Amino acid sequence: MKVTIMVNQKRSLLETYSLPLKDIERQSFRIIKGLLPDLKLSPQEIQVVTRIVHTFGEPDIARQVLFHPQSIDTAIKALLEGRTIFTDVRMVAVGIKSKLAATLGCQIQCALDLAIDDENEAAGITRTARAMRSLGYKLDGSLVAIGNAPTALLALLDMVEEGKASPAIIIGMPVGFVAATEAKMELAKRNTPFITIQGTRGGSTVTAATVNALMLLAIEGLEKKRR
Repeated sequence: MKVTIMVNQKRSLLETYSLPLKDIERQSFRIIKGLLPDLKLSPQEIQVVTRIVHTFGEPDIARQVLFHPQSIDTAIKALLEGRTIFTDVRMVAVGIKSKLAATLGCQIQCALDLAIDDENEAAGITRTARAMRSLGYKLDGSLVAIGNAPTALLALLDMVEEGKASPAIIIGMPVGFVAATEAKMELAKRNTPFITIQGTRGGSTVTAATVNALMLLAIEGLEKKRR
């Protein structure tokens, strides 16, 4: 008589907790939808906030996201026109999905890579602020995404105030305890369309995620027109 012995094989942690790659994002967004607070936002704004929460990992950040009334429409229009996306630092540029940008015909440029230092201005001014200043009118009509340096956002707002730059939209989400809150408060006072996260929180990854969300919205609009 043949006896079959059943051996209980222990499942690995990866097998226990993970999902197939294609299901991870879908499941994440389903969970986030159930956790989001009641927000007085448009469906498109909710899509952007969902991406922000997905990247940040904290549903409560949704309450801190602030949209200019024309931010979504302005961003989509600029992206469909193939406008350049400028970033303050390379980490933001790397996080922006190049395939989405290429679909829209948009270039991704990091201010630090394009800047020409003026030795007379160097003392007491951060590299990102100098980089933003050096771009000037190149920023006109563009999307500017600032996720790291509050000084870059302050420099940009000074340029806008002085008529030296006119970006289509500013995604201003610098992180930190020195000047970040204040820089974003000043951004929220301006007429230039913006998306920001109030307070000290923000960062390169969440800024890139916001740009990616806007590009997805633009591509959705493009596909609808083609149907």
